[in-house]
Amino acid sequence: MASRIPESSLDEQIAQDSTPIFQRIKDYLLGEIASGRWKEGDLVPSEQALVRQFGVSRMTVNRAVRELTAEQVLTRRQGSGTYVAPQKYQATLVEIRNIADEVRARGHVHASRPRLLEQSLAGEALARQFDLAPGTPLFHSLIVHDENGQPIQVEDRWVNPECAPAYLDQDFARITPNEHLMEAAPLQGATYSIEALPAPRDVAEMLDVAPGTSCLVLKRRTTSNGRVASVVTMWHPGHLYKFTGSVG
Repeated sequence: MASRIPESSLDEQIAQDSTPIFQRIKDYLLGEIASGRWKEGDLVPSEQALVRQFGVSRMTVNRAVRELTAEQVLTRRQGSGTYVAPQKYQATLVEIRNIADEVRARGHVHASRPRLLEQSLAGEALARQFDLAPGTPLFHSLIVHDENGQPIQVEDRWVNPECAPAYLDQDFARITPNEHLMEAAPLQGATYSIEALPAPRDVAEMLDVAPGTSCLVLKRRTTSNGRVASVVTMWHPGHLYKFTGSVG
């Protein structure tokens, strides 16, 4: 008597049979990357090797590789081969989230490296952003955020002491400024802008990139209880980062 195929296995087989072959090849390549077996910069099998592995035409394999290249999952180097492309980390815009939570949500390890924590007097331009008089004391922090040991953000933040009087007392190697401010100065509103800028020498050193490297720069001003609570500029390496968001 023939053995009966479990319904779950049968469903999987039917689903696979209905999947276009080029998509199966894409899914295989994506699976190897997602599992960590192929890492950023690794050489992936040649198209000819994939032709032999899947028993399909070169055109079918080429479509799968071409689409993954267009999606920036793979990158081709003339005369060298096809490699796993650098991952572009995502940051949410519409919802203000803690960077440590975003990193952990990707299954990665977050670390903060404070570079500066001080009280300073506001110059005219900064005072205007806070709607305060020039010379008003403000708190200033400069922190590098790492993902799996790689710098992904330089956070240059100014804080109104009236909104977060204990800001300078925090251990920002253990928590992020966002975590503290969300508790000390609950968010009322925010405005932000994004632009591409070349990294100045000091920022480039902290991000471990060459000076002048293109960066995505997010500038944000937040309010709490009718006051401007924080003004922050966040630098991200352009080749590693993209911003995403949705409305509705």
